[in-house]
Amino acid sequence: MAMSLLPGVGHLYKHHYMAGLGILIGGNLLLVFVTVLLSLATFGVALIVVPVAYLIAVAWSAHELPDWHGRHEYLHPWRKHG
Repeated sequence: MAMSLLPGVGHLYKHHYMAGLGILIGGNLLLVFVTVLLSLATFGVALIVVPVAYLIAVAWSAHELPDWHGRHEYLHPWRKHG
C-alpha cells in the first residue's frame, strides 16, 4: 500500500520497468496538466476527483499485474540459470 502513494512505484517493484517509468514520468505529468485544466472548468472539483481516480486506477493496475521477480536474468547474475 505504501507504494501506491507514488504512482508507478508498484509497477517498478513488480519488475514492469517500462510501465513504471512511463507512469512515473509521463503519467504523473499528464495528471497534473489535465487536473489543472479541468479544475478551471469544474470550479476546483477536479482537484480532488481526478487525482483520486488516477491513484485508484494505477494502484489497481499494479495489483493485477503478475510479479516478474526473478524473470530478468541480467538483473541476477549471481544465480545459475538454465
